[in-house]
Amino acid sequence: MRTILAVIVVLLLLASPILAQTKTPPSKGMVADQIGLTCAQILDMTSTDWVAKFSKEKDASPQGALRAIAAYGRCYDARTDRLVASLAKTRRGPSVAELKNFRDFDQALRDFTSKALASTEPPGDAARSAYAALYQKGFRFEFYQSYETQASKTPTPLKDGTRPAAAAPPTATSVTDKNDPFTKAKNHFGELLGLLPEDKRHEVHAAFGRIFGGNTFAEAKKLEIYRYAVFLLEPSFDKPFSPPPF
Repeated sequence: MRTILAVIVVLLLLASPILAQTKTPPSKGMVADQIGLTCAQILDMTSTDWVAKFSKEKDASPQGALRAIAAYGRCYDARTDRLVASLAKTRRGPSVAELKNFRDFDQALRDFTSKALASTEPPGDAARSAYAALYQKGFRFEFYQSYETQASKTPTPLKDGTRPAAAAPPTATSVTDKNDPFTKAKNHFGELLGLLPEDKRHEVHAAFGRIFGGNTFAEAKKLEIYRYAVFLLEPSFDKPFSPPPF
């Protein structure tokens, strides 16, 4: 029993790169920024719709948009934290090695984000930086959600106690279709990289490559990561190639 409790404690401590920070109750101002809605109601909206609602009902200034994004992010974190606690309680969550794998991904993603935002002209504004933080929260939620999904899809044992054989994974094929979403995102990322000054281009490209480097979570999220990279680099006056997925 002591061993099991010790494992659960370790998983909770490693659950998030920011979990070591002291959590404090939301201030009255933070609660007021939810304009009378629960986090569940806020997260039922896309972040874009939520910011528009906040702008209409509370504060239409650029600073108001940042407050709205921050409120959405707090609700997002609260939902992920509940999922982390549930997985730890039922021992269905990631192993210590898998948590390390995700932390390596998260650190590389933050490094790339910093370099990408600094490389644009003008450098990434406050709103884009705030949305980048939301993207990162999304990756964290998806990481833990995958374990919840795995558990729900565990085959029911047969009468003899064995489990049905898993279906064979699809054979990997190289994607050559230019209209394929991944190919389009990868090509557009390359176009945006080409617009950067040479020194910045090499720095950003190297940081992007470090996100992968055999990281299993990154490999599974390649399309989302390329779309995120495009979001960071594309000019603000262009029509968004791929709006934020939340």
